[in-house]
Amino acid sequence: MFAVALASLLSSGCQTLETYIPTMRSFGVYKLDINQGNYLSQDMVDKLKVGQSRQQVRLVLGTALITSAFRDNRWDYVYEFSRQGKVSEHRQFSVFFVDDKLARWEGDEMPVSAAELNKVAASKSLGHIPSADDPGFFGWFWDIFKR
Repeated sequence: MFAVALASLLSSGCQTLETYIPTMRSFGVYKLDINQGNYLSQDMVDKLKVGQSRQQVRLVLGTALITSAFRDNRWDYVYEFSRQGKVSEHRQFSVFFVDDKLARWEGDEMPVSAAELNKVAASKSLGHIPSADDPGFFGWFWDIFKR
C-alpha cells in the first residue's frame, strides 16, 4: 500500500502544488516568456499617411500577421506577450485599404518606441539630454586643468 502511494507521488513529478491547492503559487516547471505577433510602437503608427500604397504600409509596419483572402482590403496586426503562461499584454491594430491605398487605421493604443523611452530615461537621470556639442565629463575635467 505504501509503495503504491509512493509510486503515484513520484509519477506526478511535473504537477505543482497549485493543482491541489489553487491559492498557492506555482512551483516547479519554468514557463518561457513568449512574444507573438507584430510588435508595433507609436512612432511606427505615426508614419502612416492616408493614401500610402500597400508596399509603403508594409515597409512601415512590416508584414501583417493576419491577411484574409476574403477581405483583402484589411490587414490585422496582432501582438501578444505571455509571462509565466499568462497573457500580460494583448494589442490589435488594423489597417484598411480602398483601391490599394491606405484609407484608415484603428486599434489599441501603441507603446512609445524604445528610442523615445531612452530619451525620457536619459532626461530623468541626467537632468538634460546631451547634445553633440556637450563635452561630457572628460571634457569638463580637461577644461579644469587647461586653466
